[in-house]
Amino acid sequence: MMLLEIAVAAPIDQTLTYRLPVKISANPDGDGTISLIGRRVLVPLGGRKVTGYVLAEDVVASGEFKIRDIAEVLDVKPVFPCSLIALFRWISNYYHYPIGEVIRAALPAGMSPRSVRCLELVDSAREDERFLSLPDEKWRITLQEKGSLSAAATKELLASKVWKKTIQQFIKLGVLRLCESVTSDGVKEKMEVCYRLQHWLPQPSVDLPDESEIFQHYRRQLDAELGLELKLSEAKTLYYMKGLEEKSVDGTSPRKELLELYAGAAKGICDLKEKRLVTEQKKRVFRSPLGERLEFFPAPTELTDEQNVALAEIVPAIEQGGYTPFLLHGVTGSGKTEVYLQATAAALRQGKSVLVIVPEIALATQLEAHFVSRFGEQVVLLHSGLSASERFDQWSLAMSGEAKIVIGARSAIFAPLNDLGLIVVDEEHDAGLKQDDSLRYNGRDLAVVRAKQQGIVVLLASATPSVVSYHNALCGKYRLLTMDNRVGNRSLPKVTLIDLRKQQSSGKRSLFRPQLRKALEENFIAGRQSVILINRRGFSSNVLCQECGTPVQCRDCHVTLTLHRSTQQLLCHYCGYSVHEKTVCESCGSMQLVPVGFGTERVETELQEMLPLARVARLDTDTAKDRKAFLQTLKLMRGGEIDILVGTQMVAKGHHFPGVTLVGVVWADGGLAIPDYRAAEKTFQLITQVTGRAGRGDSPGEVYIQTMRPEHYAISLARTHSYRHLVEKELELRKNPAFPPFVRLVAIHIQGESEQDVERSASRIAAACRAAVKEKKSFVEILGPAPSPIDRVKKNYRWQVMIKAASIEILDALCSYVRQNQQELVSGRCKVMLDKDPENMM
Repeated sequence: MMLLEIAVAAPIDQTLTYRLPVKISANPDGDGTISLIGRRVLVPLGGRKVTGYVLAEDVVASGEFKIRDIAEVLDVKPVFPCSLIALFRWISNYYHYPIGEVIRAALPAGMSPRSVRCLELVDSAREDERFLSLPDEKWRITLQEKGSLSAAATKELLASKVWKKTIQQFIKLGVLRLCESVTSDGVKEKMEVCYRLQHWLPQPSVDLPDESEIFQHYRRQLDAELGLELKLSEAKTLYYMKGLEEKSVDGTSPRKELLELYAGAAKGICDLKEKRLVTEQKKRVFRSPLGERLEFFPAPTELTDEQNVALAEIVPAIEQGGYTPFLLHGVTGSGKTEVYLQATAAALRQGKSVLVIVPEIALATQLEAHFVSRFGEQVVLLHSGLSASERFDQWSLAMSGEAKIVIGARSAIFAPLNDLGLIVVDEEHDAGLKQDDSLRYNGRDLAVVRAKQQGIVVLLASATPSVVSYHNALCGKYRLLTMDNRVGNRSLPKVTLIDLRKQQSSGKRSLFRPQLRKALEENFIAGRQSVILINRRGFSSNVLCQECGTPVQCRDCHVTLTLHRSTQQLLCHYCGYSVHEKTVCESCGSMQLVPVGFGTERVETELQEMLPLARVARLDTDTAKDRKAFLQTLKLMRGGEIDILVGTQMVAKGHHFPGVTLVGVVWADGGLAIPDYRAAEKTFQLITQVTGRAGRGDSPGEVYIQTMRPEHYAISLARTHSYRHLVEKELELRKNPAFPPFVRLVAIHIQGESEQDVERSASRIAAACRAAVKEKKSFVEILGPAPSPIDRVKKNYRWQVMIKAASIEILDALCSYVRQNQQELVSGRCKVMLDKDPENMM
């Protein structure tokens, strides 16, 4: 009997060994495929059943352990390729995360069946007086009426301090029982009924004047050809099937489309099946997430010199094979997207597939139009904006090899592409590439690891590469490619700084100082477009009580609520808690509340008041939730049907709006106050990216940046587009005190509902780490414990310990030590999360 190495979808660090019993076939469909690697199985774990993922076959058992049989093979074919297994193992080791949980996170949601327990009322005990005498709790009424509880309700009830003992007593008395069942997959293949013609049929005549004459004529044609007397409904059905057959790739007629053309086909098909002229079959169809037709982007007639120089290095590397990491530093508007497309074409010519990673869904939406224009149906999408069923279908197309190009956000790094030849990471500097909860991986870093493991080319690209990536290029870890000029030799926009410290003249105070206001008015009169950046959504960032000055805060987080005028809500951007905007002050009971601060909604409102004839639109996470609405906004902007586009960082990245000649930054300093060693770098990147939206067409661009700190190097260097000077400044500052790229970081986050338990746990972890590194000779520094900058989120208090070390081995040893001794170090119900190479310092 075969022994299998299996990673279970449970918080267990190591893989487990199971046996494949003779009674379970490894080849349920009889298609000749016998390998189980990459397939899911159902396995016993303790007293339950969970999903397992087969990583290896014919393994040798080590030690004297009882080996259990797998319960069921869940898949006919693998759900991930063997080439991904090495990546899963690396992720598990590097991020200190259970390997089965890594694989579960990588696969589309809904693919982890498990056993669950449901509480049932025994039929013979429905009139039991002891049970009926219980209080009219919701669970008791549900059991009485339906006979059982859901798995979630059962789990909650068994964890209840109030009812747990009572439930156990009723189970012993035989009034209640716990039944185990296995959940099914939450996503399945979508099947479609199709019909196939069993005989060659003549082509219908379409040059007759009347439609009824066409059908009668075709009926006579068919009777003569087949030697039958067909009903008119049968002839009409065959007529429409013939038309659908010609459009179909596989010669079938989908039932849904056939009935849309001719409702009477439902009866006609039944008769035709009896006469054996038509057969019925089911085939899989794939749900498309592309929605409405995307804008078409033709290929350029010629490339720029810098594009040709970059491709002269990238294309040979793809053709030769082997691990080659490139960092492409190209200014905004230099044509980086065309380099991606040309490199993709080179990989496809080699019979290879291509993976394109972007930091957020909005950028995936932009790139997909370019790639679909060039490569058509070879392109699929993978990101969290898809429904579970759409994601499952897109995953399946990539796994089957039907799709050769995957575009997606960070989770697309797990795309099951075979024969991968190129990975592209667009906007490689963006913090959106880092997962901020659960498995805290960085999509850019995993792209480099996957490329190295599979021996292929990886292309990291940005107008403002991260300081760490650029340092890697300077040190020779990456091959640096530069594109310093815009396509068509267009100039970079002129940037003007507006000092907000200078008092406004008397009159109504405005978010827009006179220089920016005048520029907006003139640009609108000239019929040109503008983009306004304010990296805060909502109308006002705070709402204060006029009586006592207390801000309205979230009840579950230590943050103020943001006013959203469009929905008349005060909203927490961390947990989603909301109240109506007309609320009362919790401190004094006053209803005299006033909005303070600003966001995209307020900027949009003020622009509409300032320029009432202008067509103003807003783009932020509130308006981009609807994919169709988001695509429509981009389409209108590109078509010149929007005069001013207001938005958060979503408007700053990647968009190509040729009509935009003016960009305004309402407040450039917000990011500089964040407690993050990269605050200046991120501020420079955001300003540079949004600056790059201006002057990409035939008219030159200009940018106005409103700031309280015009002398700050991040802002002054952004004004002169001096990226390399920023890198030099940042590298000098990060040597002392030491920060990446000169050291590595791990943030240990501790959270729980008891503030005392959280503080006590953080103190123990920090003390244990200090004790563990006393004898270490290489540099290591333990910072903290300290409350997180936002010290309460979703009812959980938050503390953190930061560890700096020159050696990655020391960091790994400390992470392993904390995980192995978590029970001794952590109090109460606190949770500990390890964040390697943290991006979010909040």
